[in-house]
Amino acid sequence: MRNTMSQNLSNIVGQDGKPLQAVLQVDVIADLVCPWCYLGKRRLDDALLAVHGPSKVSWYPFQLNPAMPAAGMGFEEYLASRFGDPKALRPALEQLTTEGKMEGINFRFDKLSRVPSTLNAHRLMKLAETERANTSDLAEEFLKGFFESGLDIGDRDVLSELATRHGLETSDINKTLDDDLSRRAVLAQEAQVRQRGVTGVPDFLVNKRLFVVGAQSTEALVSAFDRAIFGEFSDNPVAATIH
Repeated sequence: MRNTMSQNLSNIVGQDGKPLQAVLQVDVIADLVCPWCYLGKRRLDDALLAVHGPSKVSWYPFQLNPAMPAAGMGFEEYLASRFGDPKALRPALEQLTTEGKMEGINFRFDKLSRVPSTLNAHRLMKLAETERANTSDLAEEFLKGFFESGLDIGDRDVLSELATRHGLETSDINKTLDDDLSRRAVLAQEAQVRQRGVTGVPDFLVNKRLFVVGAQSTEALVSAFDRAIFGEFSDNPVAATIH
């Protein structure tokens, strides 16, 4: 892991010679049934640990399947409708499993029986943000629950059980999911993301300056952090996927 990021973000020196606390802001655009988003999230976690400085991570909703029925769809049926013969996807799933192990992820595609709508999960992510709960931890809970335990994260009871582990109150969860305003708010935010040209996830907007596309390596993310903080004066290269 690189540790020469012009020392650490926490040790930037101002004009008065005193260290400044440079806050790194990362806006994550992701869906919670996207395996690459799970990989990207783990790599982001590692990159943030590598730079040692204060950081703020915000999550923005994106549905890979916005037309998914509220009850979801059978996994095999979904694969067939989206990709044709599910058997043709086996090499890709095996590759994902291999990459996941490198990030400490135990992908269990064999446990997936349904592909859920993620709209309600995104609504609870926004609730967590409002309540100042750790949204990255909640995202991890949803992603891990789906990909490693085969949980239906479109099911209201499952969502409630997972979300209460991260400080959300059952009453607030029920109020949010019963309130159509929260649904419209998430859809409006997703529409804004799409209007800005996002067509796939994960994506990472670093300090409102650099846009990283895809589940890039931890080193590529650290490079982006460096460039976002130090700009043209950085001596570290910028990943080709940043534009």
